[in-house]
This record gives sequence, C-alpha cells and structure tokens, in this order.
Amino acid sequence: MGVLNVTPDSFSDGGQLFDEGKLALDTLCRRAQSMVTAGAAVLDVGGESTRPGAAEVSEQEELDRVLPAVEALLQRFDIVISLDTSRPAVMLQGAAMGAGLINDVRALTRDGAIDAAKTTGLPVCLMHMQGRPHTMQARPQYRDVVDEVCQFLLERRDACLLAGIGREQIVLDPGFGFGKSAAHNYELLRRLDEIVAIGHPVLAGLSRKSMIAAVINRPEDERLPASLALAVLAANAGARLIRVHDVTETADALAMVSAMENFE
Repeated sequence: MGVLNVTPDSFSDGGQLFDEGKLALDTLCRRAQSMVTAGAAVLDVGGESTRPGAAEVSEQEELDRVLPAVEALLQRFDIVISLDTSRPAVMLQGAAMGAGLINDVRALTRDGAIDAAKTTGLPVCLMHMQGRPHTMQARPQYRDVVDEVCQFLLERRDACLLAGIGREQIVLDPGFGFGKSAAHNYELLRRLDEIVAIGHPVLAGLSRKSMIAAVINRPEDERLPASLALAVLAANAGARLIRVHDVTETADALAMVSAMENFE
C-alpha cells in the first residue's frame, strides 16, 4: 500500500504534492505512477494529517483535497484507491467516485461512519488509536498493549458485523505509533501474530515511524533501511498489507520474503 498524503503537514511527506499551496495533480500522478510501476497494489489517499499533535481539518477542506486526487488517480490507474479518512461524507463521495477501500484510523467511531461504510459496500480497515491525534502521544499507558489492542479491534469488528458489514470485508490495523510509546510499538510487532490470529487480514504501517528513531536517531528521510527491516518482520508475522512511503524498495524486500516461502 503506497502512501499518498494530500496534506501540507503530514509527518514525513507533508506538502510534497502541493505547489504554491494547491494540490499539484501532475505531481500526484507521477508519484502514483512510480508506486504502481514498483508494485503497489493499493494507493492510500489521505487528506487529514494524523501525525502526533496534528490539528483537525474541516470536512469541506478534506473533501477538497481528497476528491480531486481520487478522481485523477482513477482516471489514470487501474488500481485500488483507499480512502484514508474517518468522515462519512468522504467515505460516501469517494466510494461513489470508485474508491475501493476505507482505511479509518478511528475505526469507524465517528457519528455516522459505520453506517456510511456499510452503505458504500467497501472493505474497511479498522485501526487502534489511544486518544486522538493531537493528544495521543501524551504519555500513553497500557496494562498489556497487545491484549488491549486486540480487545478494541474485536469490539470494533463486532460493531461492523452487527451493522451488516461482512466479515470478509474487514481488515485490522494495530496502529503502530498511534497513542503508543516505542516500547508499546515493539511489543505489538513482537506479538503481531496474536493480532493475525484473530482471523482478519492485518495492515501494518511502520514506514518511517518514530519507533525507529527510538533505536537509531535518524530523521524521517533517513529511515528507509530500518523501515524495510520492520516491513519484513511484519510480513513474516503474517501482515497482509504493508503501508509504506517507499514502494520500490519495500516491494523488493517483500519479494525476498515471498521467495523464502515459495521458492522451488
């Protein structure tokens, strides 16, 4: 899953797809083309930064960022476009345009979100987050981070089933970096197989995250080798979707994982 943040303030690539304050669709499509060529199966389009400390944007601002991007991508590429959003209006309008997945960091907890997701008929990815983006890294605490993340994901899964979303439509994401310390993140990765064992495909978003800086003190743009190591570890633990900024390098690394499993 290739990351396409159509935001000016995302933690790693914010503003890279903008020109003089406006979304540059040509730049967006060039970035998307490189990801598709490299082997991305999904392009994840987000119009609201969820980095630690991020401020919320208005619904209209998110629509104005996301919908032109989705339209441009669907006109040029035969690939699944994921809506990285928590807002019902973005889900509904993006789905009507042809998006193929809802990726919600708030796990469909906003008012109307679960009904909107059901209406679209799209698969949904439910992510765990303790707190909210602007406060989530203010001393997160858990009794047992894996148990609590699993319990939350099961509760949200059950809410989706009750609303009429099919079991086969649900993906789970433990939410690396969302309301978790470095120790929490590494415990989640070490025991990721417990989340995989719930029985739904698991998405892992580890690319360039601050958990890397807790081990090797490098800025976001120098975290590729470490991101690749984490991607391989997640894939080996059973993650089915790996959400990344650097598709070419990650696809090569994951090809080696696949070769180990399937080489004859």
